[in-house]
Amino acid sequence: MTKIIKIAVDAMGGDNSPKKVIDGINYHQKNNNDVFYKIFGDVNEIKKFIPDTLYPNSFELIHTDEKVKGSDSPLSAAKKGKNTSMWMAIDSVKNKQSDIVLSAGNTGALFVIAKLNFKMIENIDKPALSGLWPNKNGTNIVLDLGANIDCSEKNLIDFSLMGSALFKALFPDEEPKVAILNIGSEEIKGNEMIKNAYKYLSNQNSKIFDFKGYIEGNEIMDGNVNVIVTDGFTGNVALKTAEGTANFITNEIKKVMTSSLIGKISTLINIKNIKLFKKRLDPRLYNGAIFLGLDSPVVKSHGSTDYIGFSNSLELCKKIVSGNLIEKIKQSID
Repeated sequence: MTKIIKIAVDAMGGDNSPKKVIDGINYHQKNNNDVFYKIFGDVNEIKKFIPDTLYPNSFELIHTDEKVKGSDSPLSAAKKGKNTSMWMAIDSVKNKQSDIVLSAGNTGALFVIAKLNFKMIENIDKPALSGLWPNKNGTNIVLDLGANIDCSEKNLIDFSLMGSALFKALFPDEEPKVAILNIGSEEIKGNEMIKNAYKYLSNQNSKIFDFKGYIEGNEIMDGNVNVIVTDGFTGNVALKTAEGTANFITNEIKKVMTSSLIGKISTLINIKNIKLFKKRLDPRLYNGAIFLGLDSPVVKSHGSTDYIGFSNSLELCKKIVSGNLIEKIKQSID
């Protein structure tokens, strides 16, 4: 008998919610009859957007009038107490009523409330925010993306283990290949924290991943590695730079293709290839960041994504649970 995966969903976080959340659930459940959605938020608002195509036995609505706002600081969000939709969704996982929590709401608030409710995995010092990133051959796991501005070499080593466990949970037929993001590929490059992590990982014969040394920013998408570790400051800057570059490229191509008659004709001739190119850079396909290091799984959807992106975050949640991520991390740490 197929195990039903229960996802606790904060329906009130992010832009255009709860509509995009319900639309995303409706889109996701069409091909996933083994997922049950526990939806937390203002039921009076949520019911306005529930379509007839959403199977009644695939979800449960849990009402609360309170929510975490995007303008709330992490501390003020936590002080709002246990009646916000975000806290209640997290509490559902804490009490083993759900397997994983998903929110498109305030990132800092989600991080703080999750840390208040969940324990750290033993021997992990700091949680990391990890994300999916396209490369020439498939997908990278990149961490940390902003949870920790300052890191030690042990943190980078832990990130290597946790990122590899996540990669294996999502892509069980592939082997994790780890690299440290640095300003050069030579052993002498980088600060002492990076050098010490490099030295440690180079001297370990890990059964979990293959350590490939350093990687520079311009090599992230080459596909030679698939797990990239860095401190949260560098990772966040790299992420925002990549997002901005992708948006710039797609917008400039769109201008060229529509600014003249020749461009429009060329667009019609190459429409198939253009659609493939656009899909490859579509951030919705890689939507969903994962907090690693906590003893329960927490996923953050991009606040500005649409229902397609939110649906992809739901699919990520399903893969994390079915791939037994938390147990894989615990095994890798031992």
